[in-house]
Amino acid sequence: MKLVFATNNKHKLTEVQKILGSHFEILSLAEIGCNEDIPETAETLEGNALQKAHFVYGRYGYNCFADDTGLEVEALNMAPGVYSARYAGPQRDSNDNMQKLISVMDKINNRKARFKTVIALIIDGKEWLFEGIVDGEILKDPRGKQGFGYDPVFKPEGYDQSFAEMDLSLKNTISHRGRATAKLIDFLSKKEA
Repeated sequence: MKLVFATNNKHKLTEVQKILGSHFEILSLAEIGCNEDIPETAETLEGNALQKAHFVYGRYGYNCFADDTGLEVEALNMAPGVYSARYAGPQRDSNDNMQKLISVMDKINNRKARFKTVIALIIDGKEWLFEGIVDGEILKDPRGKQGFGYDPVFKPEGYDQSFAEMDLSLKNTISHRGRATAKLIDFLSKKEA
């Protein structure tokens, strides 16, 4: 089965291709000639994921999936949430976002947070949603060089390492995106059977 992953984020593409393995052929936006900025103007992760998937399906006719991910910090009323990529401004700079979070959390003792990913799948015009959540905490200082986004300051529950200190295969088995993608694979495998 061929599916387009509606993302321009090379890190996400690599992660998801690794999780999906050889089960499915995943096409990037570049491979289908989509060089446009896909809108993400919804107020929820679900809304953004569906918006991106519908954009690709509607304009290019490919079965596809898209995701949206947010970091939800308990002490910040679940912010930055849907605005995680733009937390420090429209430039969408991961390091700026991380530094702003560290600064905002400076005097806060409740470090509980979670990553949430929602994947929207569209096949032949029908849509499905898959969710993955991982609980953890925000570290006071960045640790590790792997991963991307907030990975250096997020330590998943039950582990001593930040996501950025973990081997990608370990991260993929426990991460929000890994969990949502596992549900997607399970659904697609049953659909193909």
